[in-house]
Amino acid sequence: MEETVKGFKDFTGEEAVKRAAIKKILVDTFEKYGFEPAEAPIIEFEEFVKGDNKEDEAVSNIFKLEDKGKRKLALRYELTFQLKRLMKNKKLPYKRYQIGEVFRDEPVQGNRLRQFTSCDADIVGANIQDEAEILSMVKEFLEELKIKFTIYINNRKLMNEILDEFKIKEKDKVIREIDKLDKLSAQEVQQNLKKFGAEKVIDIFKKEKKYFEKYKSYEEIKELKKYCKIYGVNVVFLPSLARGLSYYNGTVFEVKSDIKETILGGGRYVFNGIQSIGFGVSIERLEIVSKIKPEKEKTLIISINEDKKAISISQKLREQGNKVEIFYNKVSKALDYANSKGIDKVIFIGRDEVKKGKFKIRDMKSGREKLVSESELMKEYGK
Repeated sequence: MEETVKGFKDFTGEEAVKRAAIKKILVDTFEKYGFEPAEAPIIEFEEFVKGDNKEDEAVSNIFKLEDKGKRKLALRYELTFQLKRLMKNKKLPYKRYQIGEVFRDEPVQGNRLRQFTSCDADIVGANIQDEAEILSMVKEFLEELKIKFTIYINNRKLMNEILDEFKIKEKDKVIREIDKLDKLSAQEVQQNLKKFGAEKVIDIFKKEKKYFEKYKSYEEIKELKKYCKIYGVNVVFLPSLARGLSYYNGTVFEVKSDIKETILGGGRYVFNGIQSIGFGVSIERLEIVSKIKPEKEKTLIISINEDKKAISISQKLREQGNKVEIFYNKVSKALDYANSKGIDKVIFIGRDEVKKGKFKIRDMKSGREKLVSESELMKEYGK
């Protein structure tokens, strides 16, 4: 059996190229804002993976493993919890980004796979200015990825304040139900809230923004919006936004685009007694909504028994940052290959070309051809 396991996927060709381009834009943006890379194991002790959030839906979907020593292990379901270890003995603020595979043993539906590549950025030792900076960074890379988006914000303190007003005891469970408002109808969520005696709460979260200004915790939302404005980041207050994970203790945010699923989410939390802020986004979701096309032109050099010259020119072009491949001897096969790979230009290097010092370039889209000297070729590709 050669097919992949359900919920797991191979990426090749244009799709893999697009994913690599997305990853590069993310890394460049993270580093521009002073974040440094970190890597951590895919497999961890099951107890560490579960942490204090055993009731969270994502935690209940972890892949469990056992090694030969009968130790209970698990595949990581996200990257944030690993910060508890990575942050130790680091100078604060510690700004790290991490890109890696995460796993969820859950039903495959919509745009969710069971393995996906998560890209996280977190600031350990963060204040409200850092929260605005993180959202500025999010805005920057989403715009570069040519994604249409809206950033929604809320605050878990505000939700807790509202639930305290209603004397709700199982607040975390109620918040998890409210968080399903973007997936289920208001009636379904209200029905689920009945078992906690919290069905009346849902009406509050439908009210206009002005209503929430009476709550003390709303001040934090106003403060965040003030700094977002300085950064030129437009955010929309959404009172029902909860984020499912129970470790969030303040600002929470999500980004929506052209698909029903959230494409990015994060918030404020405390690890090892230190206030932090961060988010996670998957390459898979970004790939669906991103309109970028890798821009670098691709060139195929066809060597017709002139390998030494073909290799020499290909290396010079690569040194200038060009994407170049060499195909040896078979011209018809080389042209078929160029068409199948979406290669932009083909350079022919045969005995006549070497003798005359003129090389034929064919534009594969228009079919136009021209003869150029080696110095003209270098000049053209050096633009």
